[in-house]
Amino acid sequence: MTRSEFLSLLEQRLNGLPQEDLKRSMEYYGEMIDDMTDDGIPEEEAVAAVGDIDGIVDGIISETPLNRLVKERVSSRRRFRAWEIVLLVLGLPVWLPVLLAVLIIVMSLYIVMWSLVISLYSVMVSLGASAVACAVWVFVRLALGTPLQSLLFGGAALAAAGLAIIFLHISNITAKGVLILGKKILVGIKKCFVRKEA
Repeated sequence: MTRSEFLSLLEQRLNGLPQEDLKRSMEYYGEMIDDMTDDGIPEEEAVAAVGDIDGIVDGIISETPLNRLVKERVSSRRRFRAWEIVLLVLGLPVWLPVLLAVLIIVMSLYIVMWSLVISLYSVMVSLGASAVACAVWVFVRLALGTPLQSLLFGGAALAAAGLAIIFLHISNITAKGVLILGKKILVGIKKCFVRKEA
């Protein structure tokens, strides 16, 4: 792919971005390719070295704040016709509750995902506290002269500590997964505001 083809495709894929963001991205990638070709790299190799167009588009969209995308998309480039305004007003009792319901469902799912993470960390903390309490009871039972019970509490402390470590690992993996999923959902929402057509 040549420089002009790459930049043309990039501009087409980022068509819904605010103009200043689009111009900045086009200049950045154009200069990057120019720098590589000035260093003696052939144009096609320089374009390939820049990266995958899908990854570049996703990165640019994820860095652009959602409110700027919405503002760019909603700001009208033309005036609404009278019949469009009438349809919007008459359809308000239908589309507004549907929109609110979708937003509430999405927020509820997001809250549930983080509640799961918090629950896993709570179990881990409880197991850790149990391990500490059982370890303390090992010494208390030894001081009272009951070594068999001390051994029992020692085993319970080790089991609780092992389970706490397992739950720590599970909790960290789950939290990272929720963060990645949340980022992908946000990028997907942002992509809805960026037009694909030229």
